[in-house]
Amino acid sequence: MLSRLLTSSLIAGFAAGVLAAVLQQVLVQPILLTAELFETGQLAPGDAPGALQRGFDPLRDGLSVLFSALVYTGYGLILCALMAVASARGLAPVTARAGLIWGFAGFVTLQLAPALGLPPELPGMSAAALEPRQIWWTACVLLSGIGCACLGFGRSWPVWGAGILCLAAPHLVGAPVPEQMSGPVPAELAALFAARALGVGLVSWVVLGGLAARLWSEDARELGLAQA
Repeated sequence: MLSRLLTSSLIAGFAAGVLAAVLQQVLVQPILLTAELFETGQLAPGDAPGALQRGFDPLRDGLSVLFSALVYTGYGLILCALMAVASARGLAPVTARAGLIWGFAGFVTLQLAPALGLPPELPGMSAAALEPRQIWWTACVLLSGIGCACLGFGRSWPVWGAGILCLAAPHLVGAPVPEQMSGPVPAELAALFAARALGVGLVSWVVLGGLAARLWSEDARELGLAQA
């Protein structure tokens, strides 16, 4: 039976990953290709790029789909494990509705909260040194996850207050910033990229959570883990 639960999380993760890859190909990839023209000097700041660049590279795009599927499969495994623990402890039932909330919490933890300090970057954009960004991003993810758990499972104002503090702490400290704000990529293109990347992430995470909970709950009931 445990193998069936594992299979459910793998199916949900793979499906969400493929969906994310398709959305990225349609909405995000053209912006990346256009930004590469600015980075390589084929377009200069102030130039009008016209229509966003589109193209299909079998190797590059195929690897992107595979990578996205693998990443979301891993997310699916983690998400199902957390849902199982919460259900076993009586904190939250495993339902499709609860799965949507789990998915949204995953989006906030791993994408939205870090993006408030370190927004998605295009090639050629200015950025701070890699190591400080990695440290801040890791701390932000951990604290955001704790904050979401406190808000979701807390039963008192002190716990909720601690959750809010955890969510706010990384941004009160502030993310590392580049020494100079410069680069060939237009700000309008960077803003569109960040918006679309976060939008794709939101859809993918919500689908992941809802589908994982729906598939998982059917088997979990047979194990006595899910609550009515």
